[in-house]
Amino acid sequence: MILSPGTLVAVVDGEKLALFENTGHQSIVLSPRPTPAIAERASGAAGRGSSEANPDNDTQAEDGFAMGVADVLNKSVLANKIEHLLVIAAPKTMGQLRKGWHKETAARIVGEISKDLTGHSADQIAEAIQKA
Repeated sequence: MILSPGTLVAVVDGEKLALFENTGHQSIVLSPRPTPAIAERASGAAGRGSSEANPDNDTQAEDGFAMGVADVLNKSVLANKIEHLLVIAAPKTMGQLRKGWHKETAARIVGEISKDLTGHSADQIAEAIQKA
């Protein structure tokens, strides 16, 4: 995958968000960006409650975190702070994020990689992007 300079890369799982900006011109060079505070959401998808099929609150917390990330990224897009966005997220988290995208955010997404790369170095993430 080729990223244009200035593309924001969001690396997300159910608990963490890491942001990077591609500062490379010929190749992908990821520079860390400040991570905004994510508002705690009581639960993710509407109508999804704890049940025998979903006995713990961890899933709800992860879904709520993903929706909080979507809110933060939506606000940045609507404030014209993000022109191009690449999202790398654990598969389940990616599904929740997609539910929360504003149509303008969805239009600015240049790619998605469904893989959990939180906790990886910028170089490892750049390598995964190049292979995608």
